[in-house]
Amino acid sequence: MFDVTRFATAAQSIVDAGQFLYGRGWSPATSSNYSARIDSDHVAITVSGRHKGQLTTADVMVVDLDGRPVQSQCKSSAETLLHTVLYQVFPEVGAVLHTHSVKATVLSRLIAAGQALELEGYELQKAFSGVETHEGALSIPVFDNTQDIPALAEDTRAWFLAHPEHPGYLIRGHGLYTWGKTMADCLRHVEAFEFLFECELETMRVRP
Repeated sequence: MFDVTRFATAAQSIVDAGQFLYGRGWSPATSSNYSARIDSDHVAITVSGRHKGQLTTADVMVVDLDGRPVQSQCKSSAETLLHTVLYQVFPEVGAVLHTHSVKATVLSRLIAAGQALELEGYELQKAFSGVETHEGALSIPVFDNTQDIPALAEDTRAWFLAHPEHPGYLIRGHGLYTWGKTMADCLRHVEAFEFLFECELETMRVRP
């Protein structure tokens, strides 16, 4: 059983995030999926196929950390396991956001197979939790897109168990996953990533 008051708070944070992300053009139409932790065993997550700019709390359901619906007949996002694996790997994480911006999608297609996106020297790297200087480097893995979500979830589990300090990843031709201790932290990470992605793409344009 989960606490319904905590669920209501988590669901509203997801609705608010959807309005913001849709308004910025980072979650068009029914793309993307969002989640927020309720407790150590339960997560609130968007129902599959909902327009992210028109979410209500009725479009949010509860799953356990194995991705199984709890007290709901609704279908959660097809990518639910990509969320729950992060809550398992990072017990301190309180929210996970997956977006489908143009810049994240395009940039993910430009990174060579088997390579990560390396971000270095940007002041805005300090927007990510635990980063205190622009002098370090952020390595953002790019996973190949697949419809085999359980396999991809296990790939991400292995990578982030080995690299827990990194704040997100890309799926090639698909979008961004990032997370934070709170929904506010997670939204800050999305904004920072989007700024950095635009910088990288602009640099490629002016200096091929």
